[in-house]
Amino acid sequence: MAKYKIAWLPGDGVGNDVMECARKVLDALEFDAEYIHGDIGWEYWKHEGDGLPQRTLDMLPQTDCALFGAITSKPRDEAAEELDEALKGKGLVYTSPIVRLRQTLNLHTNTRPCKAYKNNPLNYKEDIDLIIFRENTEGLYVGIEFHPVPKSLWVEMEKYQPKAKRFMDHDPNDVAMSCRVMTREGCKNIVTRAFDYAKKFGYKSVTVVDKPNVLRETGGLMIRTAREVKKDYPGIELWETNIDAQCMWLLKNPMDYGVMVAENMFGDIISDLAAQLVGGLGFAASGNIGDDYAVFEPTHGSAPKYAGMYKVNPMAMLLTTKMMLDWLGETDLADKLEGGIAKTIADAKVRTYDMGGSATSLEVTDEIIRNF
Repeated sequence: MAKYKIAWLPGDGVGNDVMECARKVLDALEFDAEYIHGDIGWEYWKHEGDGLPQRTLDMLPQTDCALFGAITSKPRDEAAEELDEALKGKGLVYTSPIVRLRQTLNLHTNTRPCKAYKNNPLNYKEDIDLIIFRENTEGLYVGIEFHPVPKSLWVEMEKYQPKAKRFMDHDPNDVAMSCRVMTREGCKNIVTRAFDYAKKFGYKSVTVVDKPNVLRETGGLMIRTAREVKKDYPGIELWETNIDAQCMWLLKNPMDYGVMVAENMFGDIISDLAAQLVGGLGFAASGNIGDDYAVFEPTHGSAPKYAGMYKVNPMAMLLTTKMMLDWLGETDLADKLEGGIAKTIADAKVRTYDMGGSATSLEVTDEIIRNF
């Protein structure tokens, strides 16, 4: 019997390509696991009306964690148009499978390490090494939205917030609303995890990123909670920044930051910015971590036009695989994999097109294995 059971969720597009690279690496490392396939992705939305079928959700508790490739996502109206004819008109609404996984499994913590490996021609600067903790289940991405917005909702809102009155005369079809919902528990959890990480790995500061001068209630809750959490970590400074200014400072002085923490949308924004500093989404790994389960995913899209061409950079997927091994406690295997990745980048012999080379995803993966 294998030591681990891994939910294998390739998705669609280049998700299948990069997951093939991950499997080659895991086999070369002699990782002792059984891989259980899960249906997820755009084809299941089109043909079944659900990009994350219940059978896949039912399978996950049988596994230790999940490794996820990439899936296609489209706006609501476009998604509805691509449904099979037999499914149209049944009120089906597309929702992101990865967001559903995060919320259904309470994968409250998203971690995005951004590290500049030596001799990567895409590095903005050398020696960047930071990690972003993003709250994964609340904030603006919580999914509480309205369109059209019922006038009765405006009437109720006006009782508590007079500013709502200015929208009451609009045609409900001309107004859309998204709610930013944050809890003290959610804020405390994500900030505590950021401080725990900083303490464990010797970082001197944690930067909390929000916009409390405008988003006074939700942003204020995040900042107040962060200040309370900081009291339990006397050796670590708390830096408070606004999202707009932080984007500028991160570009200007990326080495000033080590551990950053933010709610869902702002964490999403600074994660992509930080990823570009170290090579772009081809190097962007992430983990969605809960109390006892995790889903690991590269953060690039599915790039359907490249599907089956093995053209995309597999580094994000393989760095994601390294994160999975670390989470499982297989640190020796994780270090071995990262060593192969670092040497392959430094040697500059085998590179995908985005790095100025002509190698395929599989050829890069083979080189990483040779460099273990």
